[in-house]
Amino acid sequence: MTRMFGQPIPRVEDDRMVRGHGGYLDDLGHDALACAFVRSPHAHAEIVDIDVTGALDVDGLVAIYTYEDLPDRLADPLPLLIPHPALTEGRTQYALARERVNHVGEPVVMVVAQDRYVAEDAAERILVSYRSLPAVVGIEAARAATQLVHPDVPGNIAANMLQTVGDVDAALAAAPHILELDLSIERSASTPMEGRGVLARWDPESHRLRLWSSTQTSTGVRAAVASKLGLALVDVDVITPDVGGGFGVKIMHPWPEEVLVPWAARQLGRPVKFVEDRREHFISSAHERAQLHHVRVGFDRDGVILGLDVRFWHDHGAYIPYGIIVPMITSTQLLGPYKPGAYRVEFDSLYTNTLIVTPYRGAGRPQGVFVMERTMDAIAATLDLDRTVVRERNFIQPDEMPYDHGLLFQDDRPLIYDSGDYPTLLDKLKKLVGWDEFEAFREAARAEGRRVGIGLGCYVEGTGVGPYEGAHVVVEPSGKVKVATGLTTQGQGHQTVFAQIVADELGVPLSDIEVVTGDTRRFGYAVGTFASRAAVMSGSAIALAARAARAKALKVAADALEANPDDLDIVDGIVRVAGVPGAEISLGTLAVLANPLRYAFDDAAKAATQFAVGDTSKPPVGEDDEPGIEGRDYFSPMQSTFASGMHAVVVETDPDTAEIKILRYCVVHDCGPLINPRIVEGQIHGGVAQGVGGALYERMAYDEAGQLQNASFMDFLMPYVSEVPERIEIDHLETPSPLNPLGIKGAGEAGVIPGAAAFASAIEDAEGITITAMPISPSELFELRRRHEERSSP
Repeated sequence: MTRMFGQPIPRVEDDRMVRGHGGYLDDLGHDALACAFVRSPHAHAEIVDIDVTGALDVDGLVAIYTYEDLPDRLADPLPLLIPHPALTEGRTQYALARERVNHVGEPVVMVVAQDRYVAEDAAERILVSYRSLPAVVGIEAARAATQLVHPDVPGNIAANMLQTVGDVDAALAAAPHILELDLSIERSASTPMEGRGVLARWDPESHRLRLWSSTQTSTGVRAAVASKLGLALVDVDVITPDVGGGFGVKIMHPWPEEVLVPWAARQLGRPVKFVEDRREHFISSAHERAQLHHVRVGFDRDGVILGLDVRFWHDHGAYIPYGIIVPMITSTQLLGPYKPGAYRVEFDSLYTNTLIVTPYRGAGRPQGVFVMERTMDAIAATLDLDRTVVRERNFIQPDEMPYDHGLLFQDDRPLIYDSGDYPTLLDKLKKLVGWDEFEAFREAARAEGRRVGIGLGCYVEGTGVGPYEGAHVVVEPSGKVKVATGLTTQGQGHQTVFAQIVADELGVPLSDIEVVTGDTRRFGYAVGTFASRAAVMSGSAIALAARAARAKALKVAADALEANPDDLDIVDGIVRVAGVPGAEISLGTLAVLANPLRYAFDDAAKAATQFAVGDTSKPPVGEDDEPGIEGRDYFSPMQSTFASGMHAVVVETDPDTAEIKILRYCVVHDCGPLINPRIVEGQIHGGVAQGVGGALYERMAYDEAGQLQNASFMDFLMPYVSEVPERIEIDHLETPSPLNPLGIKGAGEAGVIPGAAAFASAIEDAEGITITAMPISPSELFELRRRHEERSSP
């Protein structure tokens, strides 16, 4: 049987999708009541009064709920999901606003009706009186602290964190060269094609709740809903159907709607459903990215960094349910593939009257990489060195692996790079993009009146973060293999890659394997799909579970065939004895033999297995053996494993309009051994598209009153297929990780992480103008040109 690991086989889930047979949240629950929410039109205000009388005569109205209607547990603030000692002022929202609102879009009233149209009509008739308060919008306003988002949080600071390695002040004082830079990245958002949604059914007879949610963390939703509704965990089932994209925004659990909808379903004895519209997604889901950085770097005459001091400010919005994960990642992943000498990093995570922040694909890394790569380019410009030379001189070398940075990573475990070969990655990238030949291309373009530039960005990405994932693999009497893992799927190709792992480990055809994710009925304990962790965590757990099932199959087969287990192998679902033609038994038959009760009482099973066993008077499963050919296991790593990569982009900037055109985009990536190269490259393609958006188009445009000015796809710019490079050139390096049984590293976020850094480098190279902020639009580039010309003129 051909080994499946490493094969670029087509995705097995795609046939169902392209034929229109997918089942998304809004395809479900056509008999359900529908929800709509009255949401705050103010960024900061006290709630004076809520008058629902105007909605009570709407035909089809079922219920109206405000904060005062919520029971005790549901009336408490929603959970702080990831506490941290540095997070001293954590605040989370209520399911429905209590007394005040802190961002536009915060839910105030829940309306349940026969359908969404009626619910919206009723919601429009509810009058909420507010007393407006001054809004805190943006990092500078938050830092000024002339107004407070939460009256009991001094300075709008939720958290302050400092990490130091070495004597930074001494290193900077001794450095021959010092540079200071101020760098910023604007707020953006995931904006998947499918927004959030939840459907709940309460069964009063079994006292059980069944919930469908478009989420990245079905088991987290299950735990939160059970807790908030006072239910036993075993009485709540959460099922994640097909999900039309997540990218981090669906990582939160629970959203207000995810506890309110099942509570209403239980109250009303009817299924209840909520699916957000696009404006709701913009103003009431989650954003990310916005940070300001001040950098001081000291370096020698060769460009080697001696000391690095980074102070930055992170805008986490009105509440902080997901803790300080994003700025923690920025502070540590900023270092990339480099040895910084002495390093000090300090950040404040700040409240503003804007939407909350949860990780968005890349999760703090695009900001950190932008800062470090801009710093590398600035050092190169100061010393008149090739930008790749400065990077080479600061790389961690392969023989220094594992490399301990002396910091704590996002999982509060040491930041230790387990594997990687950064010099080889850079060599591959330079050859792929033609770095050394670019000056000739530039001169030819200049002769035609064209401006072109080349840039690069290097990164290291912590992947496979713990604490654990698990898996169950079971062989059915039919010979089919059922695989279940608890994390969810949003289009990554899990059904394919997980089946590839099982096919190799268990020796069965790919077509005989069915993979289920995100269904707590099939697997009840998991963490979730985020942080490029699915393949590393669930893939490893699935491999371990499949190995356990294989060991059980060989044990039962050895008894049945009277053979030594060491002489057995499994090929195409058949266990064979080496060197003994005809001595074989199928996995399906072994699944029957491994069930003592069925074996004892099912005459048909006896007859079916008579040829293989001979004596059917005793089952081949001993009293101490568990029945069934199956395995269940968990994988919990000691630390994250670190993938890496480098991107290069060639751009052309229009001398008149300042339009930025992508001529080439090249990626070299190391995620260890590739389970499925086609899927890895698909992930990179999607990530690059989001990187293009983050560098050139996407931003959340708040005005000073906290109103989002571009809360629709009419106004929120994002790249179409016409703006994404037609061809993304990709090369791979495979340095296996020693931290998991498959040697793999994550790949899900690789394409987006260095995008802003690479584009800034290329645009600066084309224009000769320093780029310090992203995203950059043609109008902003045009303005930078004007200012540069004014400064340059006598």
